[in-house]
Amino acid sequence: MPAGGADAVFDLHCHLLPGIDDGAVDLDMALEMARMAVADGIEVTACTPHIYPGLYENTGPQIRAAIAALQAQLDAAGIALRLVEGADVHLTPTLVDGIRSGRIPTLAGSRYLLFEPPHHVAPPRLEEVLFELMTAGYVPVITHPERLSWVEQHYDLFVRVAGRGPLIQITAGALTGRYGRRVKYWADRFVGEGHAHVIATDAHHPRRRPPLLAEAREAAAALVGAVEADHLVRTRPQAIVRGDPPTALPPLPAPAPPRPEGFWHRLLRSA
Repeated sequence: MPAGGADAVFDLHCHLLPGIDDGAVDLDMALEMARMAVADGIEVTACTPHIYPGLYENTGPQIRAAIAALQAQLDAAGIALRLVEGADVHLTPTLVDGIRSGRIPTLAGSRYLLFEPPHHVAPPRLEEVLFELMTAGYVPVITHPERLSWVEQHYDLFVRVAGRGPLIQITAGALTGRYGRRVKYWADRFVGEGHAHVIATDAHHPRRRPPLLAEAREAAAALVGAVEADHLVRTRPQAIVRGDPPTALPPLPAPAPPRPEGFWHRLLRSA
C-alpha cells in the first residue's frame, strides 16, 4: 500500500477515475488532474467514485480495476502520484453488508469509509446510522457537511458526532471561497471552531473543481495555525491510509467559541 513520505500531502476524496462517475470524463482529463495534484504537492490520492444505487452502480472490484489501470498510465507518463481505493458512499440499508463483502471499498482497505449524506434533506436516524457503522468496526468520514443545504439547522448535530468517533471532512475549495460565501462561512466554522478532522479536494474537474490542497492548507492555517493545518492535510489522512486506529490520530484542537451571530454573520451563512 503506498503510504507516501513523511511530508506527503494526502487527498482522501477525488473523482479521478475516467468515465466512472461525474468526475474525469476521459484519460486525458484524469492525467491533467493528476499533474495538477502533483504540482500542488499531493503525493497520494484516494480515488473515490460515487456508489449511488440507481445512478452510479460502481463496485469494489470495478473501482480497484480502474485504479490499477489508471496507476499504470500515471507510471508510464512519469506522474508521481500514488493511488489508493475508496468510494463516495451514500446511505443504503445494505451498507454494512456491502463493506464486509468488498462490494463497497473503504479508504485504502482500512476501517475508514467516506460517507456522503444527502445534499438537500437531513436523513432520519443519521446519528444512529453513523454509530451502527462504528459498532460494525468502521469509522465514517462524513464528507463536506459545509455544503449541505440543511447544515444551518443541524450544525450542532455534526459538532456532536465529531466528538464521538465519526470524522468530519471539509472540501478544500469551500475554505477558499470556490463554492460561495455561504459555504465558506460554514467551512470556516467547522475548521475554525475545531470540529474538522480532514481537508480534501473532492476534485471533479481540472478547472471547475480542481485537485488543489495548498491554498486550503493556508486558509486553515490562518484559522487554526500551521500545526493543525498540517494535521488536516497530512498527518490524519496519512494515518487513515495506514489504517491506524482513531486513537492514534492527532486530537482535534480545543473547541473555539462559536462565532457571534451578528447581522453580517447571518447574511453570510444564508447567502
